Amino acid sequence: QVQLVESGGGLVQPGGSLRLSCAASGSIFSIDAMGWYRQAPGKERELVATISSGGSTNYADSVKGRFTISRDNAKNTVYLQMNSLKPEDTAVYYCNADVRPHYSYSYYPYWGQGTQVTVSS
Repeated sequence: QVQLVESGGGLVQPGGSLRLSCAASGSIFSIDAMGWYRQAPGKERELVATISSGGSTNYADSVKGRFTISRDNAKNTVYLQMNSLKPEDTAVYYCNADVRPHYSYSYYPYWGQGTQVTVSS
C-alpha cells in the first residue's frame, strides 16, 4: 500500500502565500515524477506543476513566476510554494506521484486526498 497525504491548504487573502506539502509513505521502492494538480468547482482537474526525480520542473502558464515546486527525495515529499495568490487559484489541490512499490517492477500513479485552497478577501 502507498499513501499520499497533503497538508498546508487554507484560506488566504489575495496577494498572500501558502506552502503545500505532500508526503508519500508505505511500500515504496522508488518515486519518479511528482506533481500538483487542482480542480476548481465546475471545472476539470488541471496540471499545476510537476517535478522529475532529477529535479526538472514544469509549470502551467497561469502559475509561472508565482508558484515553485520542489521535492525532498529522502523524505518522499513534494512541496508547492504559492506566492502572489489570486482568487482564481481557489481550488482543491491534489498531489500525484509515480511510485514503484516494493512488490512490483512497474510504476503506478497515486493521488492524495486533496487539500482546499481558498483565496478571498
